[in-house]
Amino acid sequence: MVGIQPRGIFLAERLKKIVQQEYNIQEIALGYLDITFFRDDFRRTDKPLEANQTKIDFVVENKKVIFIDDVLYTGRSIRSALTAIQSFGRPSEIELLVLIDRRFSRHLPIQPDYYGRQVDAINNEKVKVSWKENEGEDGVFLINSNHQ
Repeated sequence: MVGIQPRGIFLAERLKKIVQQEYNIQEIALGYLDITFFRDDFRRTDKPLEANQTKIDFVVENKKVIFIDDVLYTGRSIRSALTAIQSFGRPSEIELLVLIDRRFSRHLPIQPDYYGRQVDAINNEKVKVSWKENEGEDGVFLINSNHQ
């Protein structure tokens, strides 16, 4: 399992814990993948970028990898992750698990293999996922970006 930095790691850590506790599967490799400099828009801002930590201490060569992220929106983050993971080897298969699938917002032909909920956010609506680990509470919010 590979959590996409920064927000996919919270879901990835929780899923690993559930699989270990509920299904008694202890041998689960979990890594964190930073995609900051693999994004196609990383040079389109004037502020300096801060990369997150990449921590993959296992071989992905010929392994099945599951990318984990909080929200699938345009698909650009996943495209970046597909490029970034190649630095660690060539997986035999890559699947995508997301908590929220914004299904009408894709810029690229990328679809999740697994999702928690599909949300039909349109126009100026934004999906915000809060995690207890960094924001103090769990929650999924649909926000109109015109009224923030």
